[in-house]
Amino acid sequence: MTDSKVRHLVEEAFKAKERAYAPYSNFRVGAALLAEDGSVYTGCNVENASYGATCCAERVAIFSAVADGKRSFKAIAVVSDHEGFTFPCGICRQVMLEFDIPTVIVADSSGAYREYALKDLIPNGFKKSAVREGE
Repeated sequence: MTDSKVRHLVEEAFKAKERAYAPYSNFRVGAALLAEDGSVYTGCNVENASYGATCCAERVAIFSAVADGKRSFKAIAVVSDHEGFTFPCGICRQVMLEFDIPTVIVADSSGAYREYALKDLIPNGFKKSAVREGE
């Protein structure tokens, strides 16, 4: 991806972060997902008093895109209020693997970013196609 496309995705993630609902952790996260057709879907974390009901920004963005009929993606950007880089949690990585999102971009609070291949963030990830009947 070009630097300008990555920066645009990071900017959209920062905008989404501002809409986060994080009264328990005060840790706001934003994500921006680039679909194969060029459309961008954003998400923010939405916390809940029953912590298991919380949904991460990455999954909100992915689920919004899927609800809109998208299934092919190029990249996802993740940002937070934290000064350093914020990486997706394990559940989000697994959902990214489900939809074969090849590139994960993490940016710090200043907008500096790093790109990672999803396969490097979740090596040997679980895919149904890799499981044989009876195993």
